[in-house]
Parts: sequence; C-alpha cells; structure tokens
Amino acid sequence: MASAFDKEAHFTASDTVRDVVIGMADGLTVPFALAAGISGAVDSISIIVTAGLAEIAAGAIAMGLGGYLAARTYEEHYSNERKRELYEVDFLTERERAETREIFREYGLGGAELESVVKNLERNKEKWIDFMMRYELNLEKPDPKRAPISAMTIGGSYIVGGLIPLSSYMLTDNINTALLTSIISTLTALAIFGAIKGKLTGINPIKGALQTMFVGGLAATVAYSIAHFIAG
Repeated sequence: MASAFDKEAHFTASDTVRDVVIGMADGLTVPFALAAGISGAVDSISIIVTAGLAEIAAGAIAMGLGGYLAARTYEEHYSNERKRELYEVDFLTERERAETREIFREYGLGGAELESVVKNLERNKEKWIDFMMRYELNLEKPDPKRAPISAMTIGGSYIVGGLIPLSSYMLTDNINTALLTSIISTLTALAIFGAIKGKLTGINPIKGALQTMFVGGLAATVAYSIAHFIAG
C-alpha cells in the first residue's frame, strides 16, 4: 500500500512568502480589531474610516521598517561572522581544519576519505569559508536586495489585509451593517489566509483556518467589548 510520504510534498517557505504571511496576518487582525472597537464607542462612520486608514498607514510603515531593519541586521551579522571566519582560516587554520573534520564526521566520513575531502575544500578559501558559514554557523548568504523587498512586501501585504475589514465602512452609512459585513468579510479572509498558510507550512488547512479565525475574532471581540464598556 502506498504511503502518504511516497510522493514528496516538501515546501520551504521563501522569504517573500514569510513576509506576506507577516504582513497579511497583522493587516487583517489589527485594523479589524480597531474598527470593531471604535464601532462600540462612536456612531460616526467617518471617524472609524479615518482612524482605520491612519492605522493602516502607520502599521504598514512600522511593519515595513521592521522588516527592513531585520533584514539589514541579518546582513550585518552575516558580514561580521564572515570576517571572523576569514580571520580564523588565515590565522587559526589548524583549528578550522579540526572543526571542518568534525562537521564531516557527523555525516559519516572518516579516515583517508575525510582527509581527502578536507584537503580539497581547503584549496578554495572562499568556498571553505562559505562551507563553514553554512554548516558551522547555520547562516545563509543574504540577498543584498532583501531589505527593501522585505519592507515593500510586508508593508504592501499589511495594506491589502487592512483594507478588507475597513472596506465595509467605506461602502455603507450604517455602523451596524458595516460592522456585521466587516466581521463576515474579515473572518472569511482570515479563514482563507489561514488555510493557505497551513497548506504551505504543512499544517492541516482546516486547523490553520480555525486558528487564524480564532485569533482575529478574539482580538476584535475584546476591542469592541472594552470600547463599548468605556463609552457606555
């Protein structure tokens, strides 16, 4: 009988996919909770829309900058560690050889075969350093374009996500109708987003959808209840 694992279904989430997940998750949840909270305290659609748009703009900028700084920090960390590895290869060569041997031993190499592999690796210093960065320090070489792309992807995803719960307030003058429509559209979007995220990351899509809906719904319920209590 064929196993469920006979057909490979691995997925390694790219940096872009992770950025979309980060931006969309917060973009759907935070403006949704804000709009629901304000709905419990005021009776003006224009205030909700204005506050919602301001939050989306501020959130997109903050999230985008966060992604940019995170990518830049990784680039700087990688650069510093590479300089350290270069120094060790040049001036602590025997120690680096020992560390290289230890890495290959973990993969089952030994004896003359191990020494041959290490000697061949040493012939190209740059490749040796690349090897140590990857297998000793678990650091992948960063894309130099990563920081601005990350900022734009996270910020753009936040805007797209944030406009979903807010759009209903832009299309009607009735707060109750707008709130109900926002709840339905946002929970639907959260469910779809959670299912897709679950499928990409190997989690059961239904479980992913329910988890994402629960988090978004809980945030909005708490925000609405607090605002309604304070205003009432």
